Amino acid sequence: MSANYWLKRWKDGDIGFHENNVNPYLDRYFTNLVPSINSRIFVPLCGKTKDIAWLLNKGMHVVGVELSVSAIKALFIDLGLAPTLTQYGQLTQYCAGNVTIWVGDIFALTTESLGSVDAIYDRGALVALPFKLRKKYTAHITNITKSAPQLLICCVYDQSKHDGTPYSVSAQEVFDHYHRIYSLKLITCDAITNGVKGVKPANAVVWLLSRKNC
Repeated sequence: MSANYWLKRWKDGDIGFHENNVNPYLDRYFTNLVPSINSRIFVPLCGKTKDIAWLLNKGMHVVGVELSVSAIKALFIDLGLAPTLTQYGQLTQYCAGNVTIWVGDIFALTTESLGSVDAIYDRGALVALPFKLRKKYTAHITNITKSAPQLLICCVYDQSKHDGTPYSVSAQEVFDHYHRIYSLKLITCDAITNGVKGVKPANAVVWLLSRKNC
């Protein structure tokens, strides 16, 4: 899976992964992660998610990273904001009000570019990456955020019955990626009524990852 794969999907409008409404788990469980306003929330592989508007309306500052320029242009149109664009090496910064989005390869994002963040909201990043990239991704975001706490949403189903995204990410895999740094709490595991791409049974799983020794 290459960058061109995702750019083509955005170009073709093949974005079934995009939710037209705020993710219900964000609304239900976000206060478990960040109870206070003015926190700075990192949303990796954010696309044009409606969740960003929700976070802004709750008084948060949002920083995201996304590969597709068209997705971010659409995001700022939806937000009613006109961003300022600044080039930093391989990445372009789109900034307006309390939202900053880095456009480009997430692995080019550094701690210095990202800045301090209070929490990570991962609704669609881990499940968008094939197995061989997930270890690299989890290590990278842990590093650049200095192990900020996370609200992580995954799905679990029989991957052999569906080749592609969203990928199934088991509890064991979440543990393997994160247990050395985080205390992991399973918040909920709910059946997905229509399954994942027709595959049943399937479950949505929500994790709270908190720094150890805090």
